[in-house]
Amino acid sequence: MSEKLETDKLVQSQEVAELYYQQDLSQAQIASRLGISRPTVSRLLQFARDRGIVKIEIVNPLLDSANLAQQLSQKYGATIKVVPGNPLENTFQNSYGQYAAEFLTTLVKPGDIIGIGWGKTVHLLAENIEEQSVSGVQVVQLKGSVSFSNQKTFAYESANELAAAYHGNPEFLPLPVIFDNRVTKEMVEKDRHINHILELGRNANVAIFTVGTVRTEALIFQLGYFNESEKNELQQLAVGDVCSRFIDANGEIVSTAINERTIGIALDDLKQKEHAILVATGVAKAAGVHAVLKAGYANCAVIDQLLAQKLVTLD
Repeated sequence: MSEKLETDKLVQSQEVAELYYQQDLSQAQIASRLGISRPTVSRLLQFARDRGIVKIEIVNPLLDSANLAQQLSQKYGATIKVVPGNPLENTFQNSYGQYAAEFLTTLVKPGDIIGIGWGKTVHLLAENIEEQSVSGVQVVQLKGSVSFSNQKTFAYESANELAAAYHGNPEFLPLPVIFDNRVTKEMVEKDRHINHILELGRNANVAIFTVGTVRTEALIFQLGYFNESEKNELQQLAVGDVCSRFIDANGEIVSTAINERTIGIALDDLKQKEHAILVATGVAKAAGVHAVLKAGYANCAVIDQLLAQKLVTLD
C-alpha cells in the first residue's frame, strides 16, 4: 500500500471509529453518512483496532465508586458523585434516583430558587425526593416544556414533584423549547409573565439538568422541533445538548440559528450558579458529559459507575 493510501485509510478509520465509539452510531448509520458499504465500515473499525487508534478495555462496573469520584473531581475541578452499585441491574435506576435526591437535599437551604430541566434522568431525582422542611424554596423550569409529540419529557411531573417536596408551587415555562423561527421566540420572550419566568430561572442559585445525546433515538429528536436537515447538522457537529443548547466537544454552540430559536437558560448563566448539578447515566452520554464538565457548565455531577469509568479515560 502506498504512503498516501495508507494515510487516507488511517484518516478514514479514525473518522469511522469516532462515529462508532464516541457518537454511538451503528455501522449502518456510519455507512449511510459516509457513503460507503457496511462491510467497509467493519473493516475500517478492525483496522483502527489493529493500528492502535482504538484500544478496547474491559471495565469492572463494581470498581470503587469513591475512587472514581475522587479522580473525576480532580480532573474536572467539580464535585462528582458516583452512584455505587451495578448500573446494569434493573434496580439501579431507583437507587440512582434516591442517591441524586439525597445529594440535592444536602445543598438546598431556605430561600433558594431551584431551576429544573427535564428528561428521564431528571425525573429519577424528582420522583425520589422526600418531603423537606426547608422553607421558602421556589422551583422554576429552566427551559420550554411543550412538545409536538406523544413522547414523555416528564417536564411537568418533575417540576411538580420537586416543588411538592418543598411545599411550593412550580413556575412553568409553557412554551416549546425550540421555536420555528427566532422572531416569534423573541416576541414571546417580551411577554411579562414569560419574562418573569425566564428571569427567575436566571436568578436560580441551584440548577438541575441532564445532557442529551445526538443519537437518532435521542428524546430531543423525537419531539417535533427539527426537520431532517437540522437533525443531520446537529448529529454531525454536536456531541450532545445541555438544556437543549447543542454543543461540540469543547462546549461551544454548534448552530447559532438553532440556538437563537431556543428558549430557556443560557449556557453562560449555568456557569454562574452556586450549584449547577448535572445528572446523567449511560456510557452513550460520555462525550456530552465530558464537554459540559470541561466547559464549566456544571460544577456538580451525579453519574453511574460505567459512565464514570469512561470519563476517566477521556482527554
